[in-house]
Amino acid sequence: MIVYAATKQQFLKDNDNDDIEDVILRHYKEATGKTVGRSEIRSWQGSLTYMAKVLRDEGLPSDAGLAIELHIPQSSKRIDFLLTGRDENQAKKAVLIELKQWSKATATTKDAIVKTALGGGLVETIHPSYQVWSYAALLEGFNEAVYDKSIEIRPCAYLHNYVSDGIIDSAHYEPHISKAPLFLKGPDELTKLRSFLKKHIAHGDNKEVLYELSDGKIRPSKALAEALEGLMTGKPEFVLIDDQKAIFESALAAASEASDQAPKVLIIEGGPGTGKTVLAINLLVRLTELRLLSKYVSKNAAPRKVYESKLVGTIKRSHFSNFFSGSGAFIDTEPNTFDALIVDEAHRLNEKSGLYGNLGENQIKELIESAKCSIFFIDEDQRVTLSDIGSKQAIRAFAKAKGAVVEEYVLSSQFRCSGSDGYMAWLDDVLGIRSTANPTLNTSEYEFKVFDSPQALHDAIDEKNHGNKARVVAGYCWPWLSKKDPTAADIVIGDYKRQWNLDQDGSLWIIAENSIEQVGCIHTCQGLEVDYIGVIIGPDLVVRDGKVVTSPDERDKHDKSIRGWKKMMKEQPTLAKNETDVIIKNTYRTLMTRGMKGCYLYCTDKETAQYFESRLNQHSNY
Repeated sequence: MIVYAATKQQFLKDNDNDDIEDVILRHYKEATGKTVGRSEIRSWQGSLTYMAKVLRDEGLPSDAGLAIELHIPQSSKRIDFLLTGRDENQAKKAVLIELKQWSKATATTKDAIVKTALGGGLVETIHPSYQVWSYAALLEGFNEAVYDKSIEIRPCAYLHNYVSDGIIDSAHYEPHISKAPLFLKGPDELTKLRSFLKKHIAHGDNKEVLYELSDGKIRPSKALAEALEGLMTGKPEFVLIDDQKAIFESALAAASEASDQAPKVLIIEGGPGTGKTVLAINLLVRLTELRLLSKYVSKNAAPRKVYESKLVGTIKRSHFSNFFSGSGAFIDTEPNTFDALIVDEAHRLNEKSGLYGNLGENQIKELIESAKCSIFFIDEDQRVTLSDIGSKQAIRAFAKAKGAVVEEYVLSSQFRCSGSDGYMAWLDDVLGIRSTANPTLNTSEYEFKVFDSPQALHDAIDEKNHGNKARVVAGYCWPWLSKKDPTAADIVIGDYKRQWNLDQDGSLWIIAENSIEQVGCIHTCQGLEVDYIGVIIGPDLVVRDGKVVTSPDERDKHDKSIRGWKKMMKEQPTLAKNETDVIIKNTYRTLMTRGMKGCYLYCTDKETAQYFESRLNQHSNY
């Protein structure tokens, strides 16, 4: 969708005869049936006036195509300004221009991230050069007209209020600026921008390229599909085994057969270590190879960022980022836009989306409506926050409302926890989740140890950290003091002092080189695994007289996992007690199943530690 399409000549005429922001607003209302806030209207007024000044150059052809607010399919993003035409060799060109009102920014140590004033405060956001380059990458990888009709995409950013200060244009951001040139305020910068545009738009096309882009079918390019497939070759962690392969073939057939008229919804259930994510990634790659428009979706950023980085072999984002998405990105997606959406950790889905949980209607419904085939990977026992709504029952209900055929499968083969189904059953029993026939654990099958101090636990995990494959995690019972004071300790237990790793490495904590020094939480490890996991059980779970007792008030007050429980306790005390009990137990169950070879444990409460010791088979060998 294009909000405003014209030639350069028509745009300058509209700019001269009317207030350009009113022209764009009128077109926007006609195209979308919606309106926009005053801040965006002011943004149009400022930036488009500057662009009119840029285009008043006779060297730029009057019949060059021009678009404002070009919607990027399969996303909610829009390209601010687009020029189309041909270069001196008659090659088709489209120049994307990201327009910003910024006048000041602060650098960060993060890749492609700056801080600037937005929405009344100083916030982290993407560098404009990276932003517009990512839009270009999306068009190059997924717009059929680009690769079939040989349209070359050239991105750049124009910050017309920003005087060069060595920050926004520093060497730290040069890798991105080199791919999408940055133009700032000043006559010299204006000359440079005009030269850039004239280099690529030497001849007009009367909007021909513009409409080819707008009408281009959205599907992954053959080159991108082959590149994605090649990245998995030779990587044993992506090999499908046993029932993984059987279910993979069934899901592949379902996604290939699904259509607007005959949609399908798949529910694939499996516990920790049954290979849900490996299967999901394989489906993403194979469906892309078949040129079906697909995405890997998860509510939690950690699994998608880690698997994205494993595929591309670097923690830097790339073209492959466009295959991965959060679960809240489908609020305004047109029905059946995607051939398939592969939803990992579906039990973590929320009802509402957005930073404040006030957008959209229901994530399950939005995902099902957005694709011809929706594939949900689920483990209801890994529901770890009160806001988690993903359930098989809810998925079935929304699938029925759409008229979709539902297929259900169960992954049973255990690849985590040394393939020990006994450990999983023991864990359910020992945590009081459900009674099983496994009251004691044979530690010769799965290595499990209880430590007397958190330092001893951390030292043992450090020794096991061969190949960056061991980490320490904890229940969220300690405040995140280091968020405001980088020198502060977060988890303090006697002489043991460590920091949460919730900012420095973010979603890539579990594979970051030096993160063994910090402690992770449920939000940075769910859906992921290591060889050995060290778990610190805080005061939110204790054992009294052989019974597991949970205490939500022992969680840190800023923990969002049980946000709203106090209000619930006043209104529905029995429900609140049961719900928080499930969340706390599921949290530790999830943490204690991240280790493929072993789990080491420290409990802040001595009676709780003695309880776990008593449930181990004393005749087993470590």
